[in-house]
Amino acid sequence: MNLTVLVDNNTILDEYYIGEHGLSFYIEDNDKKILFDLGYSNVLLENMKKLNIKSEDIDILAISHGHDDHVGGIKYFANKKLNKNLEIIAHPLTFNKKIKKVYNLNEKENNFSIKYQCISSPLDINEIENMGSVKLSKNPIKISENIYFMGEIPNVIDFEKRYSMGKINIGGEYIEDFIYEDSALVYKSNEGLFIISGCAHSGICNIIEYAKKIFNEDRIIGIIGGTYLIDVDDRTKQTLKYFEENNIKNLYLCHCTSFRVKSFIDNVIPLKEVGVGMKIKID
Repeated sequence: MNLTVLVDNNTILDEYYIGEHGLSFYIEDNDKKILFDLGYSNVLLENMKKLNIKSEDIDILAISHGHDDHVGGIKYFANKKLNKNLEIIAHPLTFNKKIKKVYNLNEKENNFSIKYQCISSPLDINEIENMGSVKLSKNPIKISENIYFMGEIPNVIDFEKRYSMGKINIGGEYIEDFIYEDSALVYKSNEGLFIISGCAHSGICNIIEYAKKIFNEDRIIGIIGGTYLIDVDDRTKQTLKYFEENNIKNLYLCHCTSFRVKSFIDNVIPLKEVGVGMKIKID
């Protein structure tokens, strides 16, 4: 498997690509070309152009979850020339409308006003179906010879409880959004499993445990992607302990992993550098 970082918060030194708060990976597994997430804006297309990656060559578009920093770029990607056999893989809730509260300070009156901001896909499901064949699944799907979309991640880790991040529209009603659609990819090799996450709102350790269950495999080669670990709190400390106990040494933590958390983990398990333009190969 060859993986190239197309969108991330960071860029690699002396590599002149564009960064933004978002995530996208380009993955090649034998004859399949996979785009995992699309970032927030047209930054994806700018970096694809510089890296000579063509939109029409993408066989599979897999989406980790429905937040706009992972699916916002779809409105720009949809306007490009696409593979006539493009497959779009996601959880059934991925394209539902999502909103979150935004607080604005009124300094003159010394109070806050509240409004709701849309944080979901700029395209609805009908527009997305015009792009290609759409498969929405809660169950794992094999998308290439060695890569699987994991579907809905069960909660089995005590310190990784789900939390609400705004509201989601289901059946015309906005309810608390626990981001049940948050998923990941897993690459299965002879050496073990390599996890490719979006934001890991479902919990990076929950994701790993589910991957281990799906493949009956305890060896974890490494992880690349977001973890949504922001503070050095009990959850972060327990996560580091889990990494140690599972002997996970190749950590490419990025996007929604804070500097404080990276620094804390790096003191125990040296982290790999991640940024737009970075390429890794996993055998």
